[in-house]
Amino acid sequence: MALYLLFESASGYALFHAHGIDEIGQSVDAVRSTVLDLKRFSKAVQLAGFTPFLSAVDALNQCNAISEGIMTDELRNFLELNLPKVKEGKKAKFTVGVMEPKVGSHITEATGIPCQSNDYVQELLRAVRLHFDQFIEQLKPSDLEKAQLGLGHSYSRAKVKFNVNRVDNMVIQAIFLLDTLDKDVNSFSMRVREWYGWHFPELVKIVNDNYLYAKLAKFVVNKSDLSEKDIPALADLIGDEDKAKEIVEAAKASMGQDLSPVDLINVQQFAQRVMNLSEYRKNLYEYLVTKMNDIAPNLTSLIGEMVGARLISHAGSLSNLAKCPASTLQILGAEKALFRALKTRGNTPKYGLIFHSSFIGRASTKNKGRMARYLANKCSIASRIDCYSDMSSSIFGEKLREQVEERLDFYDKGVAPRKNLDVMKAAIDGLTNTEDDDGKENGDASVKKSKKKSKAEANSDAMDVENAATEAETGTEKKKKKKHKLEEPQDVEMQANGDDETPKKKKKKNRDAESVDPKTGTEGKSKKKKKKSKADDDE
Repeated sequence: MALYLLFESASGYALFHAHGIDEIGQSVDAVRSTVLDLKRFSKAVQLAGFTPFLSAVDALNQCNAISEGIMTDELRNFLELNLPKVKEGKKAKFTVGVMEPKVGSHITEATGIPCQSNDYVQELLRAVRLHFDQFIEQLKPSDLEKAQLGLGHSYSRAKVKFNVNRVDNMVIQAIFLLDTLDKDVNSFSMRVREWYGWHFPELVKIVNDNYLYAKLAKFVVNKSDLSEKDIPALADLIGDEDKAKEIVEAAKASMGQDLSPVDLINVQQFAQRVMNLSEYRKNLYEYLVTKMNDIAPNLTSLIGEMVGARLISHAGSLSNLAKCPASTLQILGAEKALFRALKTRGNTPKYGLIFHSSFIGRASTKNKGRMARYLANKCSIASRIDCYSDMSSSIFGEKLREQVEERLDFYDKGVAPRKNLDVMKAAIDGLTNTEDDDGKENGDASVKKSKKKSKAEANSDAMDVENAATEAETGTEKKKKKKHKLEEPQDVEMQANGDDETPKKKKKKNRDAESVDPKTGTEGKSKKKKKKSKADDDE
């Protein structure tokens, strides 16, 4: 059986005929060693056809189609022109070797051309790629390199540009940075407390907040310089006059050691760095809130910005989170506990990252698992709405949050929640109402035109209704006339026979008459049975 090799280069499609190679008995290592020699390879493989791409845009489109496993019309025409024709009802006496199995399966389904993709074919195609510029005389090696470089840049640029997950990357990076900042701010604030605690140890018990402690360490610097004049400034920093007075009194009777001016300057600078980090952390959190409201408004309104961002970052993207079933989303973040439970045959975890939600914290211990399962179900719905809907609105997320609140009340107090169908109908009605309000604000002129059209349509509908009513009346009159015509001959026959009885009575008489046979003159079976029963009674 003849073997043809389809090669997709940056400059066009090429088809090679491998006529001097026998696949039977050939190992991959033997082929790999022989294909490096151009003289031997050119005798075994010859160029059967080549079609160049029309432009760089055409090359990019063909490359995208090949990467997705789709056969384009240009590739189909090229194969039908250069491959030998197969008669109807007969099998092809050749096969086409391709690099991508998906492309081969699509070619076979669409055209019926048999394709194969194995290690042997891939080694031959690697050799074709190695010696490709030697088979086409008009193609220079420099031109081929330029085409490969340009197509590679445009393909990668298009992939980055049309990446579905590119917006989610900002949220993923922001939540990772927030987590690291929390750790860094905590460790740095503890270092400030230890460092400044040698000089003013009583301040740790008075002020618990790390940010306020760093502020006070920068403001006070030397405890011996504090006096009652500094109480208003301290009160402005802390927001409490009593604590400000307590700080001044503690500074007077402090047991801490004195530090040199250089050490105090270093402590002051480090406290300023901690303050800057904490302020940057606040700004980053606000940025994360705005991004989450833009990307996943329903998930944000349901479960919060932080938990929603952690779910997206753990899944990899919003589309990956939308593809996850509710059971996977429920234990997302507890993979170690899950595999440990499967290995030891213990109890599997009930929740992962969802545990940080306020709903599970509010639920009782026996209902935490139920609440996690229900919340994961609603989170999967919200993520799918955010991922696949064209409009960005948080109406569905708010309604889903109301459902979770109702489910909490049902577990605690026994109050029956609303049905899911009713809640979704209310959400759709609210969404349509918002769209109508936007339409009223934007297009008053279009509303007037639509009113005129509706009036005209109403008039035409009224005319149609009147015509239909008249047609129905005429049809009923015709039917009545037909009925009268059918009933008249029956009445005439009844009068001719002189029978005043109803049809039912007539049927009964006919039955009695039929009970006597006209030929034999004997009575029917029913009368004989009646006589037998009377005789038995007399006996």
